[in-house]
Amino acid sequence: MTIKVLGTGCPNCKRLEAHTREALGRLNLEADVEKVEDLPSIMSYGVMSTPALVIDEQVVLYGRVPSVRDLEALLQARN
Repeated sequence: MTIKVLGTGCPNCKRLEAHTREALGRLNLEADVEKVEDLPSIMSYGVMSTPALVIDEQVVLYGRVPSVRDLEALLQARN
């Protein structure tokens, strides 16, 4: 699984990355997690509101920071 956290480095973007890593750890899942801060790269996903989460090249959420529990459910559904 490849996960990208899209965001320019704001506190919410950092929180989404931390929550994602925590959810992966709780689920004992391995994934390549990448932080994408380059604006043209973010826009290439069609995302206009950050933070955003991309799993295996599909945007699965944007514009909010879900709880770790919500991310666990999302990751389980994608695994």
